[in-house]
Formats: sequence, structure tokens, C-alpha cells
Amino acid sequence: MERRARVQVHDLWVDLREFHLREINLEIAAGEYFVVLGPTGAGKTVLLETLAGLHSPHRGRILLNGEDLTPLPPERRGIGFVYQDYALFPHLSVAENIAFGLKLQREGRAQDPGPSRRLVIERRVEEISRLLAIEPLLVRRPQTLSGGEQQRVALARALVIEPRLLLLDEPLSALDPQTREGLQRELARLHRELGTTTLHVTHDFEEAAALGDRIAVVNAGRVVQVGAPGEIFRKPASEFVARFVGARNIFQGELRPGEGGYSRLSFAGMQLAVVTDLVGQVQVVIRPEDFILSREPRRSDVCTSCRGRVVELVDKGTLVYVTVSFPFDGAPAPSCDFVGVITHRSLEELELQEGTEVYLAFKASAVHLIPK
Repeated sequence: MERRARVQVHDLWVDLREFHLREINLEIAAGEYFVVLGPTGAGKTVLLETLAGLHSPHRGRILLNGEDLTPLPPERRGIGFVYQDYALFPHLSVAENIAFGLKLQREGRAQDPGPSRRLVIERRVEEISRLLAIEPLLVRRPQTLSGGEQQRVALARALVIEPRLLLLDEPLSALDPQTREGLQRELARLHRELGTTTLHVTHDFEEAAALGDRIAVVNAGRVVQVGAPGEIFRKPASEFVARFVGARNIFQGELRPGEGGYSRLSFAGMQLAVVTDLVGQVQVVIRPEDFILSREPRRSDVCTSCRGRVVELVDKGTLVYVTVSFPFDGAPAPSCDFVGVITHRSLEELELQEGTEVYLAFKASAVHLIPK
């Protein structure tokens, strides 16, 4: 069966009474690793379950390589599904769990009428177990396995049927950080080796950026932006997307005509020359990592610099988020706050603490504008 299926979702609407999907349109290339990113309750799992045939849309179509799957039952769609909680059968061994889908499909009889059905299934189970390095686990029961081992078994069960489309529902969220990182690498390796078209849902942007060729951001049952990870990260299409991917610094601004092809951007008490086709009211987005903090003003023609006071330091382990109030004029209520991020080494070198006066600089190219 062709593993590099092209997926087309056209005007998909799903009504579950308590939740709705609205106007879902997606194009997933054959062999693509596509990630659906969004907060809890956004509709990510409902979308996967609809693609798998567990919910019937009241409008729209789902196509795989041009074939309309919408009227087909789940077992005839050629789709593998891995749930967040693994959904392994506790009364079956690992080998029996992996073989379950093959037996359901009568795969042995259909593919090779010569050898016995049992031998064909056993051979397929051994092959996929070797690929996922879980051969020693085949005789065990799921309840004796770690979370990472259970997830590998669930992946093996989904992949052993050679699906046209692999659906992954928050596959890393229940794992500890070390196991999550290892399985993330494993997913990337499996995709390189097998080339199976994959649709992976998550609420974690770092996970999405590490694995996805492209990302669709969903909110409240709708797709709000689709693009490459860098585009979602650097050029969010809305305030929701900007906040969800950690931009943190979002201000109201106004654009007016300037000189020499530039527009004049006013925001947070500052004026900045920018190149844009937008006019009027905008939202100004600057990522925390695009700020440069120093104890002395920077002398640069390409950077805008402002003086402020540190009002909060938040230690995130490897990085420290620094909130700076601006403008620094001794007033008890500064007009706005900027959030930057630095390493612990920079924190020590700058000798920052709450109340410290600092200079915060950024380039005009770091500013992203969203029309209102």
C-alpha cells in the first residue's frame, strides 16, 4: 500500500453539540510530516478522529490520493492512529497488541496466500519490532512497560499495517522530558526511513517546530494559520498565534507615511522607521530573544534603544525572562513593559536584579506587524 498519500480536507464541518469544527481546509503533501498545533480544547483530537472515521462530518470531504474517504468506515481507510494514552489492550501481550490490526485486516491471507496466516503476521510483527527496537518486549504485557515503551508499542501497532496516513494524538505529552526527547528523535527517524504521511497534533510549539515540515495552528475549531515553522514563529498572523508561540511582547501601534519609502511606526511611546505596506492601526510583535539588554546605551544606527528598570526576573532553568518597565522617568507607573530573555551567564555579567536600570535595544527587522 502506498505510504506517501496526499491528504486533502475540503470545507470540513463537524458538529458534536458540545464542540464544532468549522471550515477546515488542509492540503498535506505526500510524505509530509504535518503538525496541528493548538491549545487544549481547540479541536485537534476531534479533527484526527474525523479523519480516522470516528466522527461523521455534516459537511465537507476527506481525500487520500484523490479517493473520497468520507463515507468509508475506519477499517477501510488505511489509517494508523496512535492515541495520547496509547490505548493498548492490557489482556494481550505486546506481540498480540501489535498484531491486532493485521488480524483485523486479514493481512496475512490477502498479501501472501502461500505461507500460513500466522507466519505472515509473525514475520510482520518481528520486522516492525526490530525497526522500533522493542523485540525484547514482545512477550510482556503493557502494564509492565514504561510510558516510552508503551508509546513505541502503540507506534508499532499503527505502523505494522503500512498505513497510508499516520495520525499521532499528542504522542509525547505524557512522557518525562528525557523520554520525550528520545521518542521525538525516534519519530523523526521513522519518518525519514518509512516516508509515511504523518499528521501529528500537539500543544507544544517546540515539539511542532522540531518535527513538522509545516504547521497548522487551530483555535476554537478553526484553522487560523498554516505555514512553515519559521513563518509561524516569526510572522504570526494574529495576536492569538503570536501569544501561543511565545512572542510575549505585543503592543498597539499606528503607522503613518514617512520619507524615503519608510513608514513611521508609533508604539509604546517610541517612533520607529519601518518598511511596510500596512497603514493605520496595527499590532506590534517583538519576540523576547530579539531584545539586547545592556547596562550602557548601545551606539548603533540599526538598533532602537530605550532606558528602563528591571521589575521582574523569572528563572526558567536554562534561561531567565527579564521584564523591563519603560520609560524610565522615576514615575511609579511606567507606560508599558517589555519582556526579554537572557542566559544565566548574562544575568551574572550584567548583575541584574529587580530595580536595576538597563538599556533595551532591538532592530527594526525584529518588529512584526499585524493589521487590525
